[in-house]
Amino acid sequence: VVSTYQAASGAGQAAMDELVLQTREALEGKEVTKDIFPIQYAFNLFSHNSPMQDNGYNEEELKMVKETKKIWNFDGVSITATCIRVPIVRAHAESINLEFEGQGLSEARARELLSGAPGVSLIDDRSSNTFPTPLDASFKDDVFVGRIRKDISRDGDKGLDLFVCGDQIRKGAALNAVQIAEVLLTQ
Repeated sequence: VVSTYQAASGAGQAAMDELVLQTREALEGKEVTKDIFPIQYAFNLFSHNSPMQDNGYNEEELKMVKETKKIWNFDGVSITATCIRVPIVRAHAESINLEFEGQGLSEARARELLSGAPGVSLIDDRSSNTFPTPLDASFKDDVFVGRIRKDISRDGDKGLDLFVCGDQIRKGAALNAVQIAEVLLTQ
C-alpha cells in the first residue's frame, strides 16, 4: 500500500509558479488564480489531477501499479496506491506499507539494508522526531527514508511502514518506491 504526496513540480513549472502566486494571493486575502488546477492549491490537498477511471482510481494511481509490476517484472505483486497533490513546490513524499511472507523483515534489518543502499539516505531519529521531508530531498539525487516501524496490524515481522521523500525531477516517484521495496524484499 502506498500513498503519495505529490508536489507542484510533478505538474510542471506553470503549476509551481501558480502555487507560489496562490500562496501570496491567499495570504493577502485575495481571490486565488486558478489557471492550472480548477481548485485552490495553496493551503490545500486534493486528489491527483489526472483523469479518474471507472474503478475509482485516477491515472496516476494506476500508473504506479503498472510501473511497479513492470520494473519488478512480476505481475503477482499486490499494490494499491492513493495519489494526493500537496502544496509543496518540489519533491514528492510517500507513505509505504510493506507486507512480507515467510519470516518477514525486522525494523533493525530494514535499517541496516537501507543504510547501505546506494542512492538512499536514512533519516530516522525517533528521539528527536527527525524524519525525511520534501525540503531534505529537494534538488538532491538521493531518496530519503525514515519512519521505519513495525506494522502493528500484522504479527511478527510480517509488515513495515516507512516514509520516503525524493525529488521526482531528479528521480521518479515510482522508481523510488520500487528501489526501496526491492532492497527490503530481496533480503
